[in-house]
Amino acid sequence: MINLDDITARQIIPGFSAKFVHTPSMTLSYWDVKKGAVLPNHKHVHEQVTQVEEGEFELTIEGQTKVYTKGMVALIPSWAEHSGVALTDCKIFDIFTPVREDYKAIQ
Repeated sequence: MINLDDITARQIIPGFSAKFVHTPSMTLSYWDVKKGAVLPNHKHVHEQVTQVEEGEFELTIEGQTKVYTKGMVALIPSWAEHSGVALTDCKIFDIFTPVREDYKAIQ
């Protein structure tokens, strides 16, 4: 069993703090994002599933921009360029596969 209250949140980029859970094949990320925080345009080998649990997050995937709110899910393919901005304070849940070794290394 994993209790998220026992995991220390880490600031990854300004305005984005997360708690991570890793398995051999995936990483689960529980993000607290501050209003106005910007996710720079980037891409990675990982396939990513993003669910907004609270707030409004504007996400651009391969040039298509949408505003995601509670209960909405974005599917980000491997190597797809994506970026975003928090329109409000947000709570976001991400799943990455394969495991994010970069995030695993900072715990």
